[in-house]
Amino acid sequence: MDEHFRQLLVLGREHYAKGEFDQAAHLLKQVIEQSDRFADVFDMLGVMAHGAGDLEKARAFFEKAVSINPNYTEAQLNLMVTLNDLGDYEAARRVYSSIRGRATASSAPDAFARGKIANMHAELAQAYVDLGLPAEATGELEKAVRLCPTFADLHTRLATLYRDAGQVALAREHLLAARAANPRYLPARVLVAVLELSAGNAQAAIAELEGVLAEDPTNKSAQMYLRIARSPARRTQPPPAG
Repeated sequence: MDEHFRQLLVLGREHYAKGEFDQAAHLLKQVIEQSDRFADVFDMLGVMAHGAGDLEKARAFFEKAVSINPNYTEAQLNLMVTLNDLGDYEAARRVYSSIRGRATASSAPDAFARGKIANMHAELAQAYVDLGLPAEATGELEKAVRLCPTFADLHTRLATLYRDAGQVALAREHLLAARAANPRYLPARVLVAVLELSAGNAQAAIAELEGVLAEDPTNKSAQMYLRIARSPARRTQPPPAG
């Protein structure tokens, strides 16, 4: 993988994770022009196409993701929803049957429903944030996390609200839960390092940031905080909070 291609892939995923869909789509479309082996890229493009109302394009992206990785449950669920939205109920039933073939009949639909509801709570939380109502946003994300305790992104968003409210212990608890749920979800690990730095635990922060950079050597936030952690100036200049 050459460096330019790697940059497209990493930055595209980062923009997508932040909800910056225009930038993400621009970069990820360049990725698939060069390689068609990344199922998650096609899934992300499908989600963005679905959100823009282009259901046929979303269907094509999700089908491609599933063809690359037939066990990619998230892409299959997204495809099933899209097929239902298109009115192709028979195809949606076939996808659902495929999912049930890999999971128990009771757990698959329950996990799907809980995930969809959790995402609805998360969307409502963002609306409250946009209105300047952080307490209400926190309540919605707490509900989302209870429904889906293994969703690292939900724990991280909730942790950020707790941190901004000065509830550092709760912020740490949810960031550690995010890291445990998905050690490769790097935004949570960067924020763990920031909390360690803020608490004066430079060595713990350095270890966390070095772990992030081992996964993604181009992570700009990790690079910056690592410089801070290794600098004597950290004793008088605490790092920014986010």
